[in-house]
Amino acid sequence: MTDPEGHPRRRAILAALCAALLVIVLDNTVLNVALPDLAEDFDASTGTLQAVIDAYAVVFAGLLIAAGAASDRYGRRRALLTGLAVLGLASAAAALATSAWWLIAMRAAMGAGAALVMPATLAILVRVFPARERPRAFAVWAAVAAVAMAAGPVLGGALVAAWSWAGVFLLNVPVVLAAALAVARLVPESRDPLVRPVDPAGAALVTAGMVALTGAVIVAGHGGTGHGGTGPGGTGAGGTVVPAAGLLVAALALAAFVRRQRRAPAPVVEFALYRDRRFAGGSAAAALLTLGTGSALFVLAQYLQLVRGLSALEAGAALVPLALGTVLGSALGGRAPARLGARATIVLGFTATAAGFLLLAALTPTSPYALVAGGLLLQGWGTGFSSPATTATVLGAVPSERAGMGSALNDTHQQLGIALGVALLGSLLAAVYRAALPASVPAGARGSLAATLRAADGGGFAGAAKDAFVTAQSVTMLTAAGCALTGALVAGAVLRDPLSTRTQDPGAPAP
Repeated sequence: MTDPEGHPRRRAILAALCAALLVIVLDNTVLNVALPDLAEDFDASTGTLQAVIDAYAVVFAGLLIAAGAASDRYGRRRALLTGLAVLGLASAAAALATSAWWLIAMRAAMGAGAALVMPATLAILVRVFPARERPRAFAVWAAVAAVAMAAGPVLGGALVAAWSWAGVFLLNVPVVLAAALAVARLVPESRDPLVRPVDPAGAALVTAGMVALTGAVIVAGHGGTGHGGTGPGGTGAGGTVVPAAGLLVAALALAAFVRRQRRAPAPVVEFALYRDRRFAGGSAAAALLTLGTGSALFVLAQYLQLVRGLSALEAGAALVPLALGTVLGSALGGRAPARLGARATIVLGFTATAAGFLLLAALTPTSPYALVAGGLLLQGWGTGFSSPATTATVLGAVPSERAGMGSALNDTHQQLGIALGVALLGSLLAAVYRAALPASVPAGARGSLAATLRAADGGGFAGAAKDAFVTAQSVTMLTAAGCALTGALVAGAVLRDPLSTRTQDPGAPAP
């Protein structure tokens, strides 16, 4: 049971958990500013770049449920340390990549490590903090996650400028080591007293389903084959057969997973949770928001470097308003539910994020930087402001002894939103970009803006290619704004009691 007074070292434990969290969230965004360099070094198409980004997020999302069950059964501290070890080793191996396929494989391995870390951090917080202090602890946790996600491109730009894209991965190693030492020293072990079994077959099914789904979306967005470049989405045969087969595999694997869980005597996913308005509404809203935000940096990093001509370091610095807005939003978001209620806090935050996307949709190749900064500031503020309320609302429906499973599901919804955002909106970007290019652009140069600019060699159709990319970017940002607004509508309609999070114990059983 949770100590009603809390663990005596709970604040130091929170710092250690936030150090572990920092690494896994940074890895979601730190690589975005390195995309032009990766495209150059590996002759990568947009589809390949999507696969590099998504390999981490998809495996992360697919294994979170099983990882949450494993942390409940075998110990949250043990799961956390194992995940950090996997993450550190895979990061070191990724820095040595000589091909896009190797990099994708190591990003997938990093996702497996992150899956073990993420649910354990939230589950440990629930165990060591008393109910009255949990909202503030969640706010700190959410602020670190939000700042890490927003600051990733800034840090990535500095690392690319100093050491090339490999530096993005090398940085993980000392940070992971420091976090592991702190966790080993400070964090107490905790387990689920019911000792539910882990389901490896279920984990394999849900991960296979997510990989097949995102892969099918990426390939479909590139005309079934992609156009140039190496790796996934590269040149090859397939037409509509490959994406159709991927969707079929995804449907079969996910249906088999649901069937397996419904028949299991001790399922790792309790679908009854989705009958709780707080859990279902908060989860759906969070997934919709990340569907839009997950693709924003993927697009903007290319706009700033390939359209505006900024270096990786300059592009990272240009994204600072996103981090600033996130910090400001998180600082207010931790206290807002007590004054406004969870529903109003979430709706307000999501609406601000949508407004930021609308500003970014108005960008042209020569727009003043103030428009970029304003859009990023609003997007970051809205995301940071709504995050603590969303997390507390979802976890408030989960019994404390199933905290690992509950936090894993919470993270799965968001990671799946990020992965699908990169896949869906990245493919939308690629499709609109190809359609907007002049017919004179060779087929082998239509796979990405980087490939088109290399073929143009600074002249010819370079200007038209940049205009085509900005057109595609506007469509993508408008779609992202629609995702955020839809999330706001879901939260407003489904979350019944706007005052529920003022008194609800995040670890208490759902009513």
